[in-house]
Amino acid sequence: MTTTAIPEATDAFAAFQKLSTEERLVDELPRALGLVASVSEDELPRAGRLLAGLDDAQVRRAHPELPTVRIAISGHSTLNALIPAVVAQLARHGLWARPKLSDFDSYVFDLSDSSSELYAYDPDLALCLLDAQVVLDKLPNPWTVQDLSDVLDAELRLLEGLVARFGATARGTLVLNTLPLPHALTAQLVDLRSRARAGALWREANARLLRLVDAHPQLVVLDLETVDNAVRERPTAPDTRLSLYAKVHLSPETLGSYAREVGHLARMLTGRLRKCLVLDLDNTVWGGVLGDDGPEGIEVADTYRGEAFRAFQRLARQIASQGVLLAAVSKNDLDPVRDVLRGHPGMTLREEDFVRVVANWRPKHENLRELAADLNIGVDSFVFVDDSPYERGLVRRELPEVSVVDVDEEPALHGERLLQDGWFTVRELTGEDRKRPDRYREELVRRDFLNDFDSIENYLRELGVTVRLSAVEERDVPRISQITLRTNQFNMTGRRLQPEDVRAWCADPERLPLAVHASDRFGDNGIVGAVFLRFEGDSAVLDNLLLSCRVFSRGIEQSCLSAVLRYAKHRGVREVTGAYARTAKNGKVADFYQRAGFVPLEAGQDRATFRHDLGVIADPPEHVALTEHFGDSRQGNEGVN
Repeated sequence: MTTTAIPEATDAFAAFQKLSTEERLVDELPRALGLVASVSEDELPRAGRLLAGLDDAQVRRAHPELPTVRIAISGHSTLNALIPAVVAQLARHGLWARPKLSDFDSYVFDLSDSSSELYAYDPDLALCLLDAQVVLDKLPNPWTVQDLSDVLDAELRLLEGLVARFGATARGTLVLNTLPLPHALTAQLVDLRSRARAGALWREANARLLRLVDAHPQLVVLDLETVDNAVRERPTAPDTRLSLYAKVHLSPETLGSYAREVGHLARMLTGRLRKCLVLDLDNTVWGGVLGDDGPEGIEVADTYRGEAFRAFQRLARQIASQGVLLAAVSKNDLDPVRDVLRGHPGMTLREEDFVRVVANWRPKHENLRELAADLNIGVDSFVFVDDSPYERGLVRRELPEVSVVDVDEEPALHGERLLQDGWFTVRELTGEDRKRPDRYREELVRRDFLNDFDSIENYLRELGVTVRLSAVEERDVPRISQITLRTNQFNMTGRRLQPEDVRAWCADPERLPLAVHASDRFGDNGIVGAVFLRFEGDSAVLDNLLLSCRVFSRGIEQSCLSAVLRYAKHRGVREVTGAYARTAKNGKVADFYQRAGFVPLEAGQDRATFRHDLGVIADPPEHVALTEHFGDSRQGNEGVN
């Protein structure tokens, strides 16, 4: 029996173009953004130009809930072409970009003057796009290697000051980039020794620029060398004529690759992160079809194609070692798959590298739904890699939230295609991240343990849940920020906080951020949630309450809320209010405050406010051992309930 591949990129752009032709892009913008995610690289710029031409005010009136990112763009080059590229790349991730371009070569003023339009725009992302000409324009004529050293040092000191000013003035993220080294710079030096010294100075300046992130948490520095290398077989040097006549100092290819990285950053900042890499097996992880070729006939290491599959396996294992969940979904019989993963001498990936291996003959989108339920995560946490256009198209159609990576019969390009979109990029890797796969494996053991009980109450009593609620410390900040970015289902207001936002909470005596730690008989779950409590006179406000989907329905959320209410009453607070703001994912907690004894104050379709008078505070569930530590400086209470 033959199968017909479900059409992909070409039909997606045709459908997008039809919306534009019929002037329905604004009305059907969410659908249009979904189509952009599937268009080809060649068609993406055209889609970006059409989207960039829409009226922003009209878009926001029509779709007030559409995730939006404010982007300020400044730099030294002519950057008009960056706007449609950025709009298209954010659209690929379901985001609406609101770019604002500064005047030509105004980056120093924009970042140094706290009253500039850049700061007034209050951007989520501030792009300061640098190019080699910022240095070349300042060299004397003629110049020496020492002159180059002096100019590079002065430019770095200037940038350090601008970064510091941004950190003291703005709430968003500043993006700088390394300077591409032009061939003409070193080629105009006639002796090889001077060329070598000039190249070393340039690279040392870029290294110094990259290291600025260590001292400035709001800063991201993109390495243009690696960004350009991601574009295979395309020119990345700027056109000399455009550079001289139009001040376009960066090529369209470089701007396109840069925009792709900006899309990744925007996705990260808005919490649209991916947690799980799901791999097909036949002709994706190994060469050949296991059911036809047998274990001895698949290619994994000993042939030239086998070397390519082994390289891809090594890449998947490297990604998984940093906290990304790794799973397999394959149309195969399970026992032969397990035999290969356990015993094939050429395999790099082994069964223990996967949190779950699914091998059966059911449609893959059904298996992905069940896998999401087993892991207690959303299907929008998946990145799915499959060599079959039919399977990819089917998953795209049935589960549009899944990020699908296109690979084909050339295994040498599998890794490049997977890495192209930085699906798992985070601002900072934490210890919690590295432990995540083990904790999800433990969670699957918990589910098996549950099957041994005839009631959920007996299961929870035997599980031995222990919760520690404590004031956030500096070492917790990256993880707390990450929870606000990653958590979607139990997130009462949907607010996202960067590390500096969490630190601001910690520094304010009227605000108390709390970390939720949990463990049970199967292991330590680490920090699984956060509470953001704010005091206003004799009232307290729950700005947000979040809990990882890994630990739902164990009484943790009720225990923490009970502790917070008791603490507020201990401080002499008269009432506690909490807000709920509907997002695309948090509908299941819309009535959480009411179930905990709060009464509605204001209720709308997408937003509600609740109040608790602290008269009767529910006890934490009996099966939870709760420890509270609000910090000595908070006049808090400590104890075990």
